[in-house]
Amino acid sequence: MIVDAQVHLWAADSPDRPWPGDGRGMAHRDVPPTVAETLAVLDDAGVDRAVLVPPSWEGDRNDVVLDAARRHPDRFAVMGRIPLDPAARTLSGWRESGMLGVRLTLHREPWRTVFSTGGLDWFWAAASAVELPVMVYGPGLSGPLRTVARRYRGVRLVVDHLNVPLGTTGPDAFAHLPDLLALADLPNVAVKATALPCHSARRYPFTDLHDPLRQVIEAFGPDRVFWGSDWTRLPCAYTDNLRLFTEAVPYLGGAERDLVLGGALLTWLGWTRVVNGQTTT
Repeated sequence: MIVDAQVHLWAADSPDRPWPGDGRGMAHRDVPPTVAETLAVLDDAGVDRAVLVPPSWEGDRNDVVLDAARRHPDRFAVMGRIPLDPAARTLSGWRESGMLGVRLTLHREPWRTVFSTGGLDWFWAAASAVELPVMVYGPGLSGPLRTVARRYRGVRLVVDHLNVPLGTTGPDAFAHLPDLLALADLPNVAVKATALPCHSARRYPFTDLHDPLRQVIEAFGPDRVFWGSDWTRLPCAYTDNLRLFTEAVPYLGGAERDLVLGGALLTWLGWTRVVNGQTTT
């Protein structure tokens, strides 16, 4: 089973559903992708499932992705966003609402400052208590995230996009790699190898990505590395992003490739699947 670890769905900015002011102009494209379009992209590439992640530019809301997952539970699951409102500081009923975990984006304010000043300590404690998966994009924050993962061992942390900073390509994109690899000794930390073609200075087969990806897989192991696309911002065909893992890199064997392409992610998130008529994780 092939599972995309990150796909965005969102609704347009409108008077009935306004985006926050700082989100305008940040969307990957002018016209939001539809569920039908997203399913067509997945089907064309032979991808079975996708994790839906609400984008930060429309605010901390989950309605669009939850509706898609309710209508297509065999194809989509949700990693939702939490509000900063102190009155909403609870994870009670989170999974029951249809979400497998939480996604945090620490590259933007106010989240980056809230994180760095301890304003998310309540969240880490609550997530640890229920062993909740948490996807985090925090370029430049691998060290502080290590502190979180060591302190809150119940958190199933996933570092998004290998923590590569936005807008970087080639060697500059992976200057931080030693800091990321230093997280590999913590068993409650995994990484998402998502949106990687965005950070290549070359066309497919993206040869400047091969060695950094090899180092990541060797450090974390294939059971803690999750393939994905973030397809609405890919600079290449969706299928080329998949072929990077299925054809281009020479060091992924069959069993390891199956884990990276979806098997490991299903287990990490606790997303059930049906094998020979039986439900498993």
